[in-house]
Order: sequence, then structure tokens, then C-alpha cells
Amino acid sequence: MSFYSPSIEKLIEAFEKLPSIGNKTAARLAFYILNASKEETDEFVSAIVNAKKNLKYCSKCFNISDTDPCIICGNPKRDQSIICVVEDVRDIIAMERTHEFKGVYHVLHGSISPMNGIGPDDIKIKELLSRLMDGQVKEVILATNPRVEGEATAMYLSKLIKPLGIKVTRIAHGIPVGGDLEYTDEITLTKALEGRREL
Repeated sequence: MSFYSPSIEKLIEAFEKLPSIGNKTAARLAFYILNASKEETDEFVSAIVNAKKNLKYCSKCFNISDTDPCIICGNPKRDQSIICVVEDVRDIIAMERTHEFKGVYHVLHGSISPMNGIGPDDIKIKELLSRLMDGQVKEVILATNPRVEGEATAMYLSKLIKPLGIKVTRIAHGIPVGGDLEYTDEITLTKALEGRREL
């Protein structure tokens, strides 16, 4: 039985749908919003609506961006001959924080995970392979997360890409197994990039 009015309960339930948000945190967020000024609330709602309306996937790398191509793919100073393959958009931000990588990215939007019903056709592998057909790419860095699914995805991609005559490297494991790129510090990521190896 809920002690909140239906409107408050619905707001709490909406916050609970966010990742890592339990009932107590959801209630705290709901009451924060309810106690905020109308201007603050309108600004918050507007930020969500504008992000949903204006953001799109880059047609080259599948990063989330306001522009197509995204600012990384559209930057003439980036080395288009090196593609770093990551699982998630947040992994790009983690890699960019190192200030070491000067190439471009490809976001898979997941990893191969048969246990979860995710196969090669469910992530952006076909799109990656079509990028490699123009003959410009000299190296593909596989920067999938060092978990079972990330390793399986890296091995699968390596088997597809190597026959194309393109160098395939894997970031070194300075990153703890079971960890995510998103939460890894810049120094560890820099070392992982420097110590990458060919598969």
C-alpha cells in the first residue's frame, strides 16, 4: 500500500525505471523536482525533450550527436585510417579523456551475448565491415570491454577483419577484467592504448 498520492507515486515509479535508482532514491528525486521552482522544472523537462528531439546517431560511427556526421567523424584532423571499436557511446568519452587517440570510432551498441539473445546481427557489425571496404582503414583497434562478451566480440571481429588485410589490435589489459571503460581512469586507458597488441 502506498502512502503517496497517485501523481507522486507515478513520478517515483518513473525515476525507479532509471538504472541504479531504487525506491528511496526515486522518492528523493521526485520530491526534489516537486520542491523545485517552475523555471527549474521547465528547464529540466526541456533538456530531456530537446535531447530526445535533437540527438541522432552519426551515420558513420553510430555515436550519439547533434550533427551528422558527429564532431569526431567530421574533424579533418582525426586520422580516418584508424578505427577504435567500442561497445557503447560512453566508451568514446572515456577514450577521449586520455587525449591519446587521434583516430575515429565505431560504436557497436552492445556485444555478442548468446545468453542474452544478442547475436552479431543485433549490433553494428555489418556497418563496421562496410566502413572497411573503401581501402582507407589501416588499423582497427578492438576496445570492447574485458568481459566474456567483450572478448567474444573482439575475437569474432578479428576473424572477420583480418582476411581483409587490415591490422587488428586489441587494447592491452591494464583495465581490470569485469570493468567498464566508462569507469576507468585516464592513465589506465592510456597504458591500455599504448600496450595494445595484434590479434
